[in-house]
Amino acid sequence: MKVDEKVLRKTGTTTVGVICSGAVVLGADQKASMGYLVASKETRKILQLEDHIGMTIAGMVGDALALERYIKAELNLYRLQEGRKIPVNAAAYLIANILYARRYFPYIVQLVVGGYDTAPRLYSFDPSGAVQDEKEYFSTGSGSPMAFGVLEDNYKKGMSVEEAKKVVARAIKAATERDIASGGKGIDIVVIDSRGFRKIPAEEVKKLLK
Repeated sequence: MKVDEKVLRKTGTTTVGVICSGAVVLGADQKASMGYLVASKETRKILQLEDHIGMTIAGMVGDALALERYIKAELNLYRLQEGRKIPVNAAAYLIANILYARRYFPYIVQLVVGGYDTAPRLYSFDPSGAVQDEKEYFSTGSGSPMAFGVLEDNYKKGMSVEEAKKVVARAIKAATERDIASGGKGIDIVVIDSRGFRKIPAEEVKKLLK
């Protein structure tokens, strides 16, 4: 069973993941919609799964939050059993297996998972459990066509973290200005590197957009 792309697009959202020099940068808008109603202007769409792994969500909020609880429990079990944090690629394929197990009654989500272990890593997922190891960047949600346009034009291999933050902020902003289902009060940006998962303060994000 394949989930119709139109279903995912109707739910709104724009999320972006970018690999840069020594880090992964994740970004997302903050609007949550229910049809033509704006249900929230301050929705959290970048979830911290581990100290070194983050996940962006697009699609059905209930499905995404249920997945967050499921994945976090599995990652905690791994840490307890193995005595170490899970490698990012192992976490990615664990998530893919969880999605694949529900392929006939799927979680209606598009996910981007970014993290850092020995290097920055980025993976994209569809609801059936297909996983793609992304080498540069990826975007999900109804605003992704606009975001991809900015990414295609501005992404450079080996770009610095500061450059990547600006590109992610611009990509999300472009989507919020053209996609009716993306927006909210601001943009969330997270950097994941050898120091771990950290959210960029709102004031700094505003400076990136100037």
